[in-house]
Amino acid sequence: MSLIESGLFKPQLLIDGIWSAAADGSVFAVENPATGEVIARVADATPADAGRAIMAATRAQIAWAETSVLERSRLLRKWFDLVMLNQDALAKILTIEQGKPLAEARSEIAYGASYIEWFAEEARRIYGDVIAPPENSTRILVIKQPVGVVATITPWNFPNAMLARKLAPALAAGCAVVAKPAAETPLSALALGQLALDAGIPAGLINILPSTHAKEIGEAFTSNEQVRKISFTGSTAVGKQLITQCAPDVKRVSLELGGNAPFVVFDDADLDAAVEGAIASKFRNAGQTCVCANRFYIQQSIYDTFCEKLISAMKGFSIGNGLDNGITIGPLISNRAQQKVQALLDDAISRGAKIACQAMQDDSWQAGHFFPPTLLVNVPTDARLTCEEIFGPVAPMIPFETEAQVVQFANASEYGLAAYLFTRDAKRIKRLSDQLQTGMLGINTGLISNAMAPFGGIKQSGWGREGSRYGLDDYVNVKYLCESFS
Repeated sequence: MSLIESGLFKPQLLIDGIWSAAADGSVFAVENPATGEVIARVADATPADAGRAIMAATRAQIAWAETSVLERSRLLRKWFDLVMLNQDALAKILTIEQGKPLAEARSEIAYGASYIEWFAEEARRIYGDVIAPPENSTRILVIKQPVGVVATITPWNFPNAMLARKLAPALAAGCAVVAKPAAETPLSALALGQLALDAGIPAGLINILPSTHAKEIGEAFTSNEQVRKISFTGSTAVGKQLITQCAPDVKRVSLELGGNAPFVVFDDADLDAAVEGAIASKFRNAGQTCVCANRFYIQQSIYDTFCEKLISAMKGFSIGNGLDNGITIGPLISNRAQQKVQALLDDAISRGAKIACQAMQDDSWQAGHFFPPTLLVNVPTDARLTCEEIFGPVAPMIPFETEAQVVQFANASEYGLAAYLFTRDAKRIKRLSDQLQTGMLGINTGLISNAMAPFGGIKQSGWGREGSRYGLDDYVNVKYLCESFS
């Protein structure tokens, strides 16, 4: 089935339930990063389009806030069912525009859908409180109300799941959304929008604005008084800009920003499990994940053994076009991404690091943005890739001696999104769970994200949480009612 035949190929703007061209008629090209082929020309939203979308969302949100939680739940559940029914078509769209292997794309569709399913259920559990009053003649009630219109900005690395993870709690809480997906991967977002319409979600609640004008659209969001909240996933630098732009209106902001996850392996760990966790954390999506293991700290006594086991596992990788059978590593998203990863690798080598394993490049890679999975040893702690997010399939190995030393290494970062710990020592698990400065910690596992858990970081990795029962908090206002009986 071709992209167009799927019925989910929608290269236009979605505003107020209608597919339309950009205000100025402009379009931009979307490329397959594995081949360089132009797969679509998509409407390129302008600030004027953003204004129209915000107006539509403002109108739709008023009625949606008055809709019963049971009706919200029913429509979200229907949307979930349609996403899963169209999992294969959505996965193909995702692979063609983003590059990840088809099996990973299918997993992302299911992962994103799990948030829709979760918040379909959580919509019925937006509880308030009755608080004991200071006087018997008074009653204190607390209710929760939708924050209003939400603007979302999502990245290209998980173009389906990152948007679903924001849309679902917003709708569950009674909000409307104006969304700007990444210009590299707009088709997955637009397909989600079509399925939401098919599910009967009212027009205007989900508006999607693909655009190459990221700065201008962001300013249109942050400067509009009708937008009450911004939810952003992306770089820390852009997150800081959004905070500044939201300050005049004191808009609510939730941010999932950069990461620099340490992956710590002690000498009492199950090394086979640690290697399996390293593969899952480091090389999924070709290393282009915010919770990706960025720095590997391996205790000195097992350093060589761990590296040998990881190299053996890496030799089983199959690199190529994600649509081909058996592919496990796809391309990076762009030539710019390739250049960044190469610069970080060159810096580490200039400081004394050595390549212990690197996949052989193939002629079929020439057209795409591929980067060979690489394992580095003898990596100094001052190499750029120990403090900057790599976002590519490069695994730097750094030895450590003591627990105190590795805690210091792990915490020596401005980021605090995720960390990974492998050890069998229960007391050590307790100590490091307390000491590691991170919003999420994987203990003897390299996969940590699911809809039932609060996803988010500390320090310069962001504000707020997505998923879990905490995931609705950023989409509701708490109102206190004081009732007097005197």
